[in-house]
Amino acid sequence: MAMTEQDTAAERERQRESEAVRAFRALDDGRSSVRLRAALAVGTTPDPRYVGKLVERCASEPEFFVRDMLTWALTRHPVSVTLPVLLRELRSERARARSQALHTLSKIGDRRAWPAITEALLSDADEEVARSAWRTAVVLVPEGAETGLAAVLATQLGRGARETQLSLSRALVALGAAVLPALRAAAAASAPDRRAHALATERLVRDPDAGFEWAIEEAKRVVALGGSGREGR
Repeated sequence: MAMTEQDTAAERERQRESEAVRAFRALDDGRSSVRLRAALAVGTTPDPRYVGKLVERCASEPEFFVRDMLTWALTRHPVSVTLPVLLRELRSERARARSQALHTLSKIGDRRAWPAITEALLSDADEEVARSAWRTAVVLVPEGAETGLAAVLATQLGRGARETQLSLSRALVALGAAVLPALRAAAAASAPDRRAHALATERLVRDPDAGFEWAIEEAKRVVALGGSGREGR
């Protein structure tokens, strides 16, 4: 008996359901190579039913390369489907869920996500979350809001080890001249680390070719000597 059009559609749906079950199982496999291939396959043949699982997996995936492929797979799906799920993840109690959602939002680049990049995320106690929020904010900030963003980012100057400070400086430098008032104010702070970080970042804004290591060490020297770093400018 010949299959009707309705029967054919039902069969296709059963096949897609079966494929989704296999993909979900592979994304949870104990072998990272299997999870990587599964994420690639899902991104190659996107289907909205995969979005929830991809986001869920991002929050627990221990391997960087697999997480990156999961993010790529999410970018292959319609923003109308991914955006609401990712925005919910920003309120997760799990730090990795927040940081990966932020990272994915930066790759998608849809500025409708901008209102969700809150001061709480930009100053998150988890450094990976904060660093992801800084990068994402710079990508999504609307025209005219750069100065306000710079003022919030400047509150984080002096935070963390060298890698974290470099991430913040890069974010501030990407905003251009709009950051200079906030950096000048921070350079007058009493905390030496905050002052040095502000001076080093200001140097990088003015001279992007200057290396961060040189800029921060020079700024520390200036702070130790009691200078402002602006003598002769």
